[in-house]
Amino acid sequence: MRKIFLLTLLACCMLLGAVAQAAQITDVKWGVNKADVLRIVVDVTDTAGYAVDMEGDTLNLTVNAYKGAQVPHSKAVKSSLADSLKIVDKGSYTVVRVPLKQRLLEKSYKAFVLKKDPATGRPFRVVLDVTPRQTSYIGSGAATTVVSNRPVVSNRPTKNNSSIKKNTVIKTNTAADKKADKKKSSSKKKNDNKKNTAVSKTETTVNKPVNKSDADKLAVIKGNGRFRTSGGLDGKIITLDAGHGGSDPGAIGSDGTKEKNITLPITKMVKEILEEKGAKVYMTRTTDVDVFGPNASDAEELQARVNVGEKYNSDMFVSLHINSSVNKNIGGFSTYYYPKTDNDLRLAKNIQNKLAANFGVDDLGVRQANFYVIKRISMPAVLVEMCFISNEKELTLMKGQWFQKKTARLIAEGIEKYFA
Repeated sequence: MRKIFLLTLLACCMLLGAVAQAAQITDVKWGVNKADVLRIVVDVTDTAGYAVDMEGDTLNLTVNAYKGAQVPHSKAVKSSLADSLKIVDKGSYTVVRVPLKQRLLEKSYKAFVLKKDPATGRPFRVVLDVTPRQTSYIGSGAATTVVSNRPVVSNRPTKNNSSIKKNTVIKTNTAADKKADKKKSSSKKKNDNKKNTAVSKTETTVNKPVNKSDADKLAVIKGNGRFRTSGGLDGKIITLDAGHGGSDPGAIGSDGTKEKNITLPITKMVKEILEEKGAKVYMTRTTDVDVFGPNASDAEELQARVNVGEKYNSDMFVSLHINSSVNKNIGGFSTYYYPKTDNDLRLAKNIQNKLAANFGVDDLGVRQANFYVIKRISMPAVLVEMCFISNEKELTLMKGQWFQKKTARLIAEGIEKYFA
């Protein structure tokens, strides 16, 4: 009898051990984009299977992982598709139920997984995208959706049909070359037309037509391709990009505060700090202007910013922005990079770690993205999102000198640590 009891106890212990090691859901998030595509993301501690099915007017996402105690049983959702979602604990698996307000067409939803990313500290994720009837998926394409904790960012990747055509490539390897470039640039300004945006987050940006001949196309400047990554700040060449400006306000807060008017003073402060430590710092803009000129395409505006970094053969390019989201509860810092060199991620981590450790706001982490200015430039580059203008608390913070000075100081410290 005792032997049977011991065997039963052993079996129970093994079962409990297996459960303890099973995948666990740590969070369920939602978000919508401007096309009203609803995205639901389930964070899981380990790889887990999933299934999607319709049950009447309810869309079910079943994940083969048990629900963590910290995960709520329901969440409010702000979307034309649903007002809420329910997270139902089924023991060894969990069902995310989405009661829909409209009947979906075929292929109006799709699910996929995102692998765990140790480099950025992001977990394994199961993602469900749901598209309204008026913007249903065609084939495998879908509107880009941003999750509630994956912010709407500026500097969106430029569409293929808006790329610069018939570019002139200019090499800038010598001082003489730079002087020649400067002359060409000043004589060309009379013909330059430029548009607004790297991309506005809270309002729809319209690409105005560009009436220019092929000869007036923006030149793509290429530097010497060499950059320094160590040895301290003294003598390093750094280009700082104050996001938006001129005809492009960027994101706009509830009180009318414009992103462009926050990014510029912070960028100037970063410049001043770095120059005090011996760095040579250039800015893509120093006043409230468009970098290229009115009525430019996205590609022309963004390439004009890239050109500044290339022209001066910079060791680093840092673009500063303010974030925004349809979910007004989302807040925090995030830093984006594109892995074109061995140093982009390291730069992003150094800046993000400084910001995350010294502010009482959320750390949204380091994230990979193919934003134009950090992808198309040759040297290590990052795009920093300095909190959310859509979050009322953070909006109040970012308008104050304390926030702006502290943010500038921490970004400068992150840059200094990168070169250490």
